[in-house]
Amino acid sequence: MPSFDIVSEVDMSEVDNAVQNVTREISTRYDFKGSNSSVEVKDGGLTVLADDELKLKQVQEILRGNLSKRGIEPGQLDYGNEEKATGMSVRQRITVKAGIEKEMGKKIVKSIKAEKLKVQVAIQGEELRVTGKKRDDLQAVMQFVKDMGLEQPVQFKNFRD
Repeated sequence: MPSFDIVSEVDMSEVDNAVQNVTREISTRYDFKGSNSSVEVKDGGLTVLADDELKLKQVQEILRGNLSKRGIEPGQLDYGNEEKATGMSVRQRITVKAGIEKEMGKKIVKSIKAEKLKVQVAIQGEELRVTGKKRDDLQAVMQFVKDMGLEQPVQFKNFRD
């Protein structure tokens, strides 16, 4: 029986590469001379430290650009609240979302069942397994999920015929 998995994955090595590019760009830009701005990878997320809110916004913009060049979509980042750090500096925690949460998984399953497509969808941890009798049905599900406009990007893996 043909099947495939719906997953939401992030390549953390690409995140590391993007952070290194951001650090390099911050060190060479004139408007960041003498500032204490940095981006660090910690615990599956990012921590952005800047002198003030303006520099924080600039670092975020540089980070978004570098991540998108590396194939990481903005929907996979969850920006936390800005908080005061030592002195006048500002810190922000950015979480990298990986895996499909239960609520989002249930929403996808419910939408697929409402379309009355001839497939079965099973939630397996942080991914969804879709099985059907025909390859065309599975491709219709893929297109339907792409057109749903989910806030978190998803990928399709392990297509088996």
